[in-house]
Amino acid sequence: MDLKDHPDLGRAQRTGDDGTADDAEDARLAALFLAGDEDGMTAVYLRWRPLVHSLARRWLGDDREAEDVTQQVFLAAWRGRGGYRPASGDLGGWLVGITRHKVADALAARTRRARAVAAAGTLCAGAPTSAGAAGPEQALDRVFVLGELARLPSAQQRILRLAYYGDLTQTQIAARTGMPLGTVKSHMRRALQCLRSALQAQPLPAPR
Repeated sequence: MDLKDHPDLGRAQRTGDDGTADDAEDARLAALFLAGDEDGMTAVYLRWRPLVHSLARRWLGDDREAEDVTQQVFLAAWRGRGGYRPASGDLGGWLVGITRHKVADALAARTRRARAVAAAGTLCAGAPTSAGAAGPEQALDRVFVLGELARLPSAQQRILRLAYYGDLTQTQIAARTGMPLGTVKSHMRRALQCLRSALQAQPLPAPR
């Protein structure tokens, strides 16, 4: 579906009694927004949030991510309001452009996380990879996971290595290390949370 045909785009445009878009009101809101008026920003948010959120949800297919992107769009718009030029188009169109960029960033980050998690799984499983089988990105992912693993406390490192390299259950790890089973489970949970957070925070590679 082309953007101009999206049903929410039509609903987002208020119309007057004669059926024409209320351009004057939109221009007033845009002027307040450009002037840095906080009430104007609130009005802009209420005016265009349904459109931005609907597009983000449609393109991402995930309500939580769509909400995150919606917040990012309006934050980026407020911070970068000096870059908006009314002569180049209405404020709604400018916000849609920002939405496209933020959605693209979210999709790229999703792909990046999935690749890094796959690399972590390969690494933890101890599966060998030949130099020709892994490209530069996969090699970087493995180096990143190794680096994050090395940052964990020694007890957490040991438990992860026994679980993934040694293929031991948590009960077997407790017996091997002499740690209480509850401690093993706690270390495992915290270690995986740390790795997951690090993978999600990993910056995207700079565009070439």
